[in-house]
Amino acid sequence: MSSKDSRTDQALPRNVRVLGLASLLNDIASEMIFPLLPGFLLTLTAGNKFALGLIEGLADSVASLLKLWSGHWSDRAGSRKGFVVFGYSFAALLRPWIGVVGSMWQLAAIRVGDRIGKGIRTSPRDALIADSCDPSVRGRAFGFHRAMDHLGAAIGPLLATLFLWLFPGQLRTLFLLSLIPGLMVVALVAVGLRETPKPAADAKPTTKGSDRLTLAPFDNNFRLFLLALTIFSLGNSSDAFLLLRAEELGVPKVLLPVLWCLFHILKSFSNLWFGRAVDRFGARRFILAGWFVYSIVYLGFALAVNSWQVWGIFLSYALFYGLTEPAEKTLVAVLAGPARKGLAFGWFNFAIGISTLPASLLFGALYQTYGPFSAFGTGAALALIASVLLSFVRVPAVPAD
Repeated sequence: MSSKDSRTDQALPRNVRVLGLASLLNDIASEMIFPLLPGFLLTLTAGNKFALGLIEGLADSVASLLKLWSGHWSDRAGSRKGFVVFGYSFAALLRPWIGVVGSMWQLAAIRVGDRIGKGIRTSPRDALIADSCDPSVRGRAFGFHRAMDHLGAAIGPLLATLFLWLFPGQLRTLFLLSLIPGLMVVALVAVGLRETPKPAADAKPTTKGSDRLTLAPFDNNFRLFLLALTIFSLGNSSDAFLLLRAEELGVPKVLLPVLWCLFHILKSFSNLWFGRAVDRFGARRFILAGWFVYSIVYLGFALAVNSWQVWGIFLSYALFYGLTEPAEKTLVAVLAGPARKGLAFGWFNFAIGISTLPASLLFGALYQTYGPFSAFGTGAALALIASVLLSFVRVPAVPAD
């Protein structure tokens, strides 16, 4: 067995396992609530669809800006754990208060606060995962983390369904109970995480512009990757539109949660499998494969005419996540080099997050005005354009941090 093979078979580091379990528990807590929020919002004074879009758009925009800031400052502080613990704690303690809100502005404040916690923790957490493991197992590490995240997203709605079956109409009580897994997350990361030694370049950055929120520390390959990612993200609308399309094609409303749960389970398993493969064959080819799958799936949604087709297309869409999620984060770590990983993940998360609102607005406008083929076809076309740009990114040999 080669030395590389022996490294890729090693146990994942403690920090990776702790953060994977934390993501599972956190997504159980958040996904107990999130699928029920739209209907709950409509019961509040002045609650309507426009208010829902405004709240979610504002929350995601705030999170995107904070992901860039927190990644940068975790580099400057020489510490990641504090950002991760604070981010999880802030969200865990604030989220259950949805159970006692009585007005739209209160719900908006809590949702924005929840996303503030996410924004503060995400980039330092990704950088900590990259810092904690050998470069030869980063794909498997990120795949494991995303797999746990998706598994939590599948378990949360199931627990919520079971609770509401046993206690019909007790939405507010369910929201308050999300505090339990949230506190488990806080205890886990506070006790279980360990800081990792930072490269000397992280402690004393000498690259021009490395002390500011700038792309100056990174070369053209990283910048081209961000451009490709931004173009792809502009065509990657909210998955809520896929559920809408599924319902239009005849999938019964009662089966939509089942479809959503299966989707998350397949995303979890595909991340585990493809994450390991990324370490063996390189990240860029998996991103290209994933974006190609995305194009095919979106064309499939545009052309589908029967409900049975939706199940196959929707579940195939899970492969896109498995192919791209561990590969994209692995590529960020490689292109960033041994230093400035926090800032690099900040820009990565910012590029995706800042595109979320315009992507969904564009998709919704095209869907409403011209129909599904125009909307889904545009998403597929942008994915192919992004793939062309990504093919010009030159990936250096994996460095030994």
